[in-house]
Amino acid sequence: MSEPPFAHALALFFDLDGTLVDSVPDLTAAVNVMLAQLALPQRRENQVRDWVGNGVDNLIHRALTNDMAGRADPTLFARAKPLYKAAYAEHLSAHSALYPGVREGLIRLYAAGFPMACVTNKSVEFARPLLGHLGIAQYFSTVVGGECVAHPKPAPDALVLCAERLGAPITHSLMVGDSLNDVGAARNAGCPVVCVPYGYNHGRDIREAAPDAVIDSIADLPRLLGRAA
Repeated sequence: MSEPPFAHALALFFDLDGTLVDSVPDLTAAVNVMLAQLALPQRRENQVRDWVGNGVDNLIHRALTNDMAGRADPTLFARAKPLYKAAYAEHLSAHSALYPGVREGLIRLYAAGFPMACVTNKSVEFARPLLGHLGIAQYFSTVVGGECVAHPKPAPDALVLCAERLGAPITHSLMVGDSLNDVGAARNAGCPVVCVPYGYNHGRDIREAAPDAVIDSIADLPRLLGRAA
């Protein structure tokens, strides 16, 4: 019988938005509160779904300009960012939800003894309470946000920090994500990567990024680690 493909993994790093949690409804609500306060047009949820994944600053620029590559006037951006952060704090988990299989998968992986980190370009000030509100914070030994490192994903910095905090070699860790940023960060760090196909990858099929494996659900991950229930 062949060995499971990631049987040597000692630690797991999970992206948050688009991998564990569908947060776009609340991100959209926060964006539109910000825009209303600035007397700017509202944006649709399907637009925001394509805009997320590169950190809060890029999301705000895209919302202000209605353009994936847009850069807002610096004065307008300076006014907008605190409005967005205040609005998102109010809408953090009103409509966000775990994807199917996430809770089941995390429970099994935690019971199997895997140390796990949440690694996200979202700020820790939002990531931690969101994990708590959705009832999965207890499964993560650490949370690494975009502000924790000099260069967020797709740079390797955040994954390297996760490995240090969990006490695992980066080459014997496993990144689990949904986007080109996650694949890029893993490749840059020398870490294997598994992706889910349902998340936020700017409308592109994640298979085009050539992760080491694609799984339909986090509940499928224990089998790849040799921990099938």
